[in-house]
Amino acid sequence: MITLYTFGPAFGLPDPSPFVTKAEVLLKMSGLPYRTDTSGFKKAPKGKLPYIDDGGITVADSTFIRLHLERRYGIDFDAGLSPAERAVAWAFEKMCEEHLYFTLVHARWMIDENFDAGPRSFFDSAPVPLRPLVCAMVRRQVRRNLHGQGLGRHSEDELAQLATRDLIALADFLADKPYLMGATPCGADATIFSFMAATLCPVFKTPIRIAAELQPNLVAYRDRLMAKYYPKLAKAPGLAA
Repeated sequence: MITLYTFGPAFGLPDPSPFVTKAEVLLKMSGLPYRTDTSGFKKAPKGKLPYIDDGGITVADSTFIRLHLERRYGIDFDAGLSPAERAVAWAFEKMCEEHLYFTLVHARWMIDENFDAGPRSFFDSAPVPLRPLVCAMVRRQVRRNLHGQGLGRHSEDELAQLATRDLIALADFLADKPYLMGATPCGADATIFSFMAATLCPVFKTPIRIAAELQPNLVAYRDRLMAKYYPKLAKAPGLAA
């Protein structure tokens, strides 16, 4: 059986990492049996989650997990899509992963109110006297990473403007379709859903969340896929933004 290494549910989300949620939704889409394990972070081969163990084969990174499932089990997550449609799906997926994601990281980690409401809890296991120092050190590292990536050089208002353009592009393309590319979920839906769930998470107060809430079809899309893949969470109080 495949083991998926995760952080575990948090903030009303299947996982605080949209990449972990993406990997789990892909496994759900595949129909393959799997289990989750929250004890694997220290052994993560690339220093991050998710990764899987598939019969002794370790695969790190959500996209390489998808490629592994496709190659080893003959799964086509984009079955029925034309080459052009596959290209569009890939482009939207990478827009979320390589652009929108960093605006969400900034919102969660760099805004004190949001950090206190969310990521600060990641350090609860640290010794109490050292906890403030560890939090400060990790936040500095996140800030450096954001600055190096580029988006961390912008103001909060500028980041909100960029994220809003991503969300409007998604909303305009989704229109009244149930899934990104039509009537059937494709591989990119695992990513888009994960990022819409993260963006709309009510724990974090950001203009990015407000921009997403102003797109009713994105809210309905999040709700639709949450009910499909995580029905228990969909029924939990506090899901609505």
